[in-house]
Amino acid sequence: MTGRIDGKVAVVTGGCSGIGLATVQRFVAEGAKVVIGDIADDAGAKVVADLGGADVATYMHVDVTDKDEVDALFKTAKDTYGSVDIAFNNAGISPPEDDSILDTDLDAWRKVQEVNLTSVYLCCKAALPYMLEQKSGSIINTASFVAVMGSATSQISYSASKGGVLTMSRELGVQFAREGVRVNALCPGPVNTPLLKELFASDPERAARRLVHVPMGRFGEPEEMASAVLFLASDDSSFITANTFLVDGGLSGAYVTPL
Repeated sequence: MTGRIDGKVAVVTGGCSGIGLATVQRFVAEGAKVVIGDIADDAGAKVVADLGGADVATYMHVDVTDKDEVDALFKTAKDTYGSVDIAFNNAGISPPEDDSILDTDLDAWRKVQEVNLTSVYLCCKAALPYMLEQKSGSIINTASFVAVMGSATSQISYSASKGGVLTMSRELGVQFAREGVRVNALCPGPVNTPLLKELFASDPERAARRLVHVPMGRFGEPEEMASAVLFLASDDSSFITANTFLVDGGLSGAYVTPL
């Protein structure tokens, strides 16, 4: 199927790798024009070229913790392509210094909160005026399965930030439902992205502990997450808002997992 978001304009943060990149590619394939916000400038230029150039995609260097830069990202979407119909607020980090609460210092805590939670607040705040003016829009915020259950691998600030994303998404989804704007939280399980590969490289035992809890016995793929984002972005999910959209291979539903 193609054309599910034909003519729509999407903004995607963290769009140069992993789930973000897979989503950008899927959005363009389904007829959307996309503005990509990231800090990977070389990759950004290549992504735009691979997608077909400025007619369908624009890249901007964006520090998602900077309000002015985030505001400029969404203004570019409106000015360049005429609207802001979809916001996939996906940028996030999971640094190794974010570990047990006993070991994670305040600077590490604050850095993760700024990138993972404050950025989503800023992106929603920037996107909503455009969507409210046109009385339509879909916001998808990347949370995590750790927003609904304890993680087997301690990452205290990451888990707390994703819980915040989930709760904020619910509140916004309820607040703006009658204004034609839907807000949902994508909650992936462990996904085969550069972040996970980095974890395997630095701590294989810690990474493997994630897999043992997944009933499907494998990690998710970025393309599978992109399919879920597309569903939430499109009119196929027109009666879904304030939702905890778990795409986790059954992890959150499992009590014990047979080996």
